[in-house]
Amino acid sequence: MNLNASHTRYSDQMGLFDRVFQISWSYLFFITLIAVIGYVALYSAASGNIEPWALSHAIRFSVGVVGLLVVALIDLKLWHRYAYWIYAIGLCLLLAVEIKGFVGMGAQRWINLGFINLQPSEIMKICVVIALARYFNGVTVEDIRNPKTLIIPLILVLLPTALVMTQPDLGTALMILMVAGAIFFLAGVSYWLFGIVLAGGVACIPVAWHFMQDYQKRRVLTFLNPESDPLGSGYHITQSKIALGSGGISGKGFLEGTQSHLNFLPEKQTDFIFTLMAEEWGFIGSCAILLLFIVIMIYGYLIAFRSNNQFGRLLALGITMNFLLYVFINISMVTGLIPVVGVPLPMISNGGSAMMAALFGFGLIMCVYVHRDYKFGKR
Repeated sequence: MNLNASHTRYSDQMGLFDRVFQISWSYLFFITLIAVIGYVALYSAASGNIEPWALSHAIRFSVGVVGLLVVALIDLKLWHRYAYWIYAIGLCLLLAVEIKGFVGMGAQRWINLGFINLQPSEIMKICVVIALARYFNGVTVEDIRNPKTLIIPLILVLLPTALVMTQPDLGTALMILMVAGAIFFLAGVSYWLFGIVLAGGVACIPVAWHFMQDYQKRRVLTFLNPESDPLGSGYHITQSKIALGSGGISGKGFLEGTQSHLNFLPEKQTDFIFTLMAEEWGFIGSCAILLLFIVIMIYGYLIAFRSNNQFGRLLALGITMNFLLYVFINISMVTGLIPVVGVPLPMISNGGSAMMAALFGFGLIMCVYVHRDYKFGKR
C-alpha cells in the first residue's frame, strides 16, 4: 500500500473507476488472509468438516467482502452526511431487540431476520464511531474545552450503552464506552475530564456490582480465583489454560489438538477459538496470528493519519481501536488475564453479526483511504 502516493483529484471529482483504482488491495489481502485462517480453524473445530461452521464462515465472508467494497466506493461525504441517520438505525435495532429479540445462552441480544440472526450491538459499535466522528468533525478545539460541548456526544454514547446493558451484555457495553473514550481523547478532550470520569467509574463499582447478574459476578470471582470451582464457573478458563500450555512451542499439529477434539474445550468455535489454534499451532503459530492482527491495525492507523479531514481520521482511528479491543479482550480472556466476557476473535470466530460488523468497519476504513485527500468543512 503506497500511503504516500499522490492523489491528483479530490473525491468529489472522482468517478467510480477512479475510486476502484484507489482501493488498497494489499489491505484487503491481509483481511482476506485472516478470514482464511478463520476458515481453517473452524474446519478444525468441526474435526475436519466444513459444516457446520467453516462453510457458513466462507459464505459470509464472500458476501461480506462485496459489501466491504461497496462501502469503500461510496463517497465519504455521504457517510458524513447521513452519520446521525445511521446511528438512529442502529439505535432502533437495539430497541427492536428489547421488543422482539429472542433469547439465546441466557441473554436477549439477537433479532431473527430469516437469513441471519442479527446482533445489533455489534453493528452499534460502528454506528457510535460514525456519529462521534461526524460530531467532532464540526467542533473546534476551543469548543471541545467547554464541557457543555460534550453533552451531546455523551448522550450518543450512553443511550446505546444502557440498552446493551439491559440485554445483558457487559462486554459489549464496555467496548462501546472504551472506543468512545478513545475518540474523545483523539478529538482533544481535556485530560482532567477523563480523570473525573475515571474516578466516578471507580466510585460506582460497588453500585455496579449490586446490579450485575449472578453469572457476571461468578465470572469476576472465577477470574480472581479460577481454582475455586474448576468443574463449574472456572471450567472454561481452566480448560483453556490447559490447551494453551499443551500446545508448546510448535503445537500438536493440525487436527491433533486433544483438548478441543475430545470436547474438553468449550465454545471452541467462538470465544475460545484462539485457544484451539494455540494448541494445534503452538506459540509460533499464535505469534504469527498476532503479527497479522498487528499488520491490520498498522494499516488502519496509517490510513487514518494519511487522511486530510478530521471526519475520516476519527472514523478510521475509532474503527481500528474497536478492532484492537476485539483482539485484546478475546486473547486476554482466553489466557486468564481478564474475566470471560464473551467477545469473539474478529474474522476468525464463528458468528454472522461479528463478521458483518468487522467487514463494514473495514469498508469504512477503506473508504477513508480512497477519499483521503478530501477536505470537509466544519459543519
